Amino acid sequence: MSGPKIIDLPKILDKRGNLSFFENSKQIPFEIKRTYWIYDVPGGETRGSHAFREQQEFIVALSGSFDVVLHDGIKEHRFQMNRSYYGLLIPNMYWRTLENFSTNSLALIVSDRNFNEADYIRDFDTFKKANHE
Repeated sequence: MSGPKIIDLPKILDKRGNLSFFENSKQIPFEIKRTYWIYDVPGGETRGSHAFREQQEFIVALSGSFDVVLHDGIKEHRFQMNRSYYGLLIPNMYWRTLENFSTNSLALIVSDRNFNEADYIRDFDTFKKANHE
C-alpha cells in the first residue's frame, strides 16, 4: 500500500434505512484481526497520537464526525470523517491523531493485527527518525 486513501463502501439504499458493509480482502485489503471503537470523547479531546510499525487500520465514522490527521514525518494530511459509507485506509508508519469529535460520534477501527504494545511508536521524534532512516 502506498499511502492513506478513502475507500467508498457499498451503499444499499432502502426507504426503511440504508446499509453499508465491508469484507475481508474485498473492500479492505487485509484480513481483520482486531476491531475496536471510540465513543463518548469529551469536547476538545484527541485520541491516537501514535504510529504503528506494522499495523494497518481502516477507520469509519459510524455516527457523527471527526477528523483524522495523518503525518508521514514530512507532510500532514487531514481527512474529515462524516459518512458511514466510506472509510480511511491507513498504512503502517503514519502518525495518526483523531480530533474534532462531534457530539455522539462513533469511530469504528479495524486492523490487520492483534494488539501489540511493541508495535506502537508513541513519541513523534522517534517516529520521524524511524520513518526516514
